[in-house]
Amino acid sequence: MQLYTFGSLFPVSTLTLGGGGLGMLWGETTVEECVATVHAAVAAGINLLDLAPRYGDGKAESVVGQAFGGRLPEGLRITSKCNLGNPAPDRVYTILRQSIEASLRLLQRDRLDIFFLHSNLVPDGHAMWKATDVSRLTPLPLFRSHVRPAFEKLKEQGLIGAWGLTGIGHPDAIIEVLGEDAKPAAVQCIANLLDSPGGLKFYDGPAKPRDIMAAARANGVGIMGIRAVQAGALTLAIDRDLPPGHPEVRDYALTAGFRAVCAEIGEDPAIIAHRYALGLSIDTLVLGVKNRAELAGCVAAAEAGPLSADLIARIDACVTRG
Repeated sequence: MQLYTFGSLFPVSTLTLGGGGLGMLWGETTVEECVATVHAAVAAGINLLDLAPRYGDGKAESVVGQAFGGRLPEGLRITSKCNLGNPAPDRVYTILRQSIEASLRLLQRDRLDIFFLHSNLVPDGHAMWKATDVSRLTPLPLFRSHVRPAFEKLKEQGLIGAWGLTGIGHPDAIIEVLGEDAKPAAVQCIANLLDSPGGLKFYDGPAKPRDIMAAARANGVGIMGIRAVQAGALTLAIDRDLPPGHPEVRDYALTAGFRAVCAEIGEDPAIIAHRYALGLSIDTLVLGVKNRAELAGCVAAAEAGPLSADLIARIDACVTRG
């Protein structure tokens, strides 16, 4: 599998294996199948595993710990994340460190290559704070005063090699931070043909993922594309029960024209969605697969490469973004 420049970090494979499927968030699987999928991903040339405690309450990290017993193949890197929220400032460092230590126990490791802020960066006083549940929001002023310094301290202590942002917060806040020092080493951006975060969107207005990518590129920040199939909305059928009106159900309804184009050309929508995402301004695309069959399809998509300009234009013409 091809390797690409990844900001100031290590060369990264075209695809990254994400932890959502391994944590059993995207439909049924087994621990044994997840372990086999991890081994198959490494055999295919994937050199980055993107994990988080939220992926199945530690299941994804446990799967990787079980797969390798703490002894990673040469060149394989691992990330994890922390949903920090909005704690008292003097609790920030402790919460981040405890999250890292819990992840390392499950992974049977002593260091993370990248550690991401998993909560949403939000400007202070923004309307997002009026939501019923704000547990996934971190104020931009707290990030600047305590979170970023804590990340830098954790780097100095050797617990993490680098830190980054999960770029699903308010886009203006993310873009601001990408231009500040100390910069994140990497950012995770929505990368799908709808530009849709789906159920991860907690604000009004456009998500601006392509603007976030451009800001990251301009500032030398590594770019990881996420949600290529928008949690199943860009596949033939969503593989889990969701209530009517759920963001993923709404996005699925919006992409009937996309599925019609795929049927006309005789292609699987999930594969075409991955190939579309690979044509965006990203360094690596994070997969949400839960078994070897889904992984094989994504590897085939990567081998086929980005779509032609004509097909991209047809897809863009049949979907509504925002």
